Amino acid sequence: MHLFPRLALPALILLALIGCNGPSSTSSGSTTATSDADLARFRLVLNRVKSSYVDPVGEGKLVDSSLKGMLTGLDPHSDYMNEQEYGEMLDDSAGEFAGIGAELTRDDSHPVVITPIDDTPAARAGIQAGDIILRIDGQVTDGMSLKNVVDALRGPADTKVKVTIARKSKEPFDITLTRAVIRVDSVKSISEPNGIGYARITSFAETTQRELVRAIDDLQTKAGGKLKGFVLDLRNNPGGLLDQAVRVAGDFLDGGSTVSTRGRSPDDTRVFPAPANGDRLRGIPVVVLINGASASAAEIVAGALQDRKRAEVLGTQSFGKGSVQTIIPLDGHGALRLTTARYYTPSGRSIQGKGIVPDRIVVQPKGPQANEADIIREADLPGALDGNGGVLTHAAGQDSETRSEIIIGPAAIATAQDVQLKAALDDLAKGFQVGAK
Repeated sequence: MHLFPRLALPALILLALIGCNGPSSTSSGSTTATSDADLARFRLVLNRVKSSYVDPVGEGKLVDSSLKGMLTGLDPHSDYMNEQEYGEMLDDSAGEFAGIGAELTRDDSHPVVITPIDDTPAARAGIQAGDIILRIDGQVTDGMSLKNVVDALRGPADTKVKVTIARKSKEPFDITLTRAVIRVDSVKSISEPNGIGYARITSFAETTQRELVRAIDDLQTKAGGKLKGFVLDLRNNPGGLLDQAVRVAGDFLDGGSTVSTRGRSPDDTRVFPAPANGDRLRGIPVVVLINGASASAAEIVAGALQDRKRAEVLGTQSFGKGSVQTIIPLDGHGALRLTTARYYTPSGRSIQGKGIVPDRIVVQPKGPQANEADIIREADLPGALDGNGGVLTHAAGQDSETRSEIIIGPAAIATAQDVQLKAALDDLAKGFQVGAK
């Protein structure tokens, strides 16, 4: 099962049902000897901790922690999930979960908000992209795992949780949120003036492509069957299901590639094609909006339509999450989330660590619902892979200002304050033509 992290493999994760492969093995005698020695060393440490740690600790907890440390040490997105965590991930993939409604990742020490989800407690309370969570109900988050952060933020609906936020150019402050069951409608649409349709995909969940098809049909009806242009808004979209990204891209393309993957296993090297006659808006110009909080599945769609010359991509450089995670269930003992491949656009460009650079850069200015934030991108994450088979290195004293960006808030999207959407509508009104290839 391949999946996208909901943005940097944030706290809330979605999986795509694509199939998985077991681990490879070798019969080398030297490898076996080394493995036996390593396993003996692991058992030695395990026994010493069990017998000498200041408090009694069960072997199961130690093994779980060991597996988690092994996986998380590989890259920012690999992980071990116990059975409870695996169940929660499956629940999240259905587009409904309990909590505050924010996508999270980590910097070197603290959880960081990628983006609040529309119409959730986090969005309504004014949580913003780039916010650093310093405390949860008074508990310091420094050094907490992302899973522990999620557990602390989740809880029964209608209960309260207080978070201490650090925000660019402000003193730390507290926000109290009331938890709720989060039900995500992933597509929202509006009929814009001059026969232009607008649809925003907030995440790629199980029903996204069906929702988009309904939105396109509705917009066509409202335009009397004569849509003159279409805006696909992928800003603040943290990603989601691979199959949904492929299907959404295929709704704008006639055949050819949407995305490809390359990994060590031949089964992880694939090309995902669009339907031969898939374009539902054939002949109608399209603009795709992205920003620094557009990741993973959103980047695949934007990259596909950009490479195939089907759409103008407008906004700011995207997040840069271009690696494939495979979910490998462990027969009642949880599951592995293992990075197994990288994603590439139809022209062979790697998304990993680079993101999608728009055809036209349009920066959202500051405003009541758009504030400057230090955006954490894939390339900023410790241990992040590069696009060609290695690990990204970070120069000493890297200038964080190069990552600052104005991220539009949910309340300002598709309003008069939305400068990026206005630029897209202006381009469409001018009648520019983009033809699929």
